[in-house]
Amino acid sequence: MAEPVLLATLLGASWLGWAWLALSQARHWRQAVGLRLPGCRQMLWLRAAGAALLGTALVLALLRDGPSFGALLWAIAISFTAMAVVFILAWQPGWLRWLAPFR
Repeated sequence: MAEPVLLATLLGASWLGWAWLALSQARHWRQAVGLRLPGCRQMLWLRAAGAALLGTALVLALLRDGPSFGALLWAIAISFTAMAVVFILAWQPGWLRWLAPFR
């Protein structure tokens, strides 16, 4: 796979991972979706999927740039995408509504 595609996939996986981890919290779910909370299993699914996507982002970073720079790239990518999710939650939480699978 080409390096730009790996980088875009890495950023997308880490952003989606953070978004699902945020939606697995009751406060952010209410902000973004505005409906009743899903069950405990659904919340655990969101957390597991978010963590799995962050792990996938690590694997993609290591594949793209090797262990030394790949780990640094992953740390930068998850920091950048976490801030992006925080900004969305602060200003336009409804933008995350389409990510809520259990509406």
